[in-house]
Amino acid sequence: MTSVKVGDTAPDFAFTAHCGEQLRLSDYRQNKIVVLFFYPRDGTSVCTREACAFRDAYERFVDAGAVVIGVSGDSLDSHGRFATQHRLPFYLASDADGSLRRGFGVSDTLGIVPRRVTFVIDKQGVVRLAFSALLVADRHVSEALRVVSELNRAG
Repeated sequence: MTSVKVGDTAPDFAFTAHCGEQLRLSDYRQNKIVVLFFYPRDGTSVCTREACAFRDAYERFVDAGAVVIGVSGDSLDSHGRFATQHRLPFYLASDADGSLRRGFGVSDTLGIVPRRVTFVIDKQGVVRLAFSALLVADRHVSEALRVVSELNRAG
């Protein structure tokens, strides 16, 4: 599995969000910066902390012209409950077959737990951040905000 790295063009993909919307990554090209975060599982302590940190910073992302998409292997029903319980305002995509993870080269840690990886993709579809850390949920948000801010300053 080849990992998507900074400078690579992000692979396009279609997904159904927990709210039922059908979307494609390419829908955002030229219009939005995309913050795409892969997390292991709805409802676990670190994953909940990460999702809530993205929720708490959501308006900053929106104000910076970014869309936030969370991805895990959980079902759309699970995502719907998770989003409702924690008032998550961003899209959650189900990757039950693992195709999104494989497309981005997001493997498992020790072959067991899906890795926690955040990508920031600019308006041209180029990856500008690929940050991986399993246990530091808040840092995914701060790193993504940093890169989104840099992209906005660069024009």
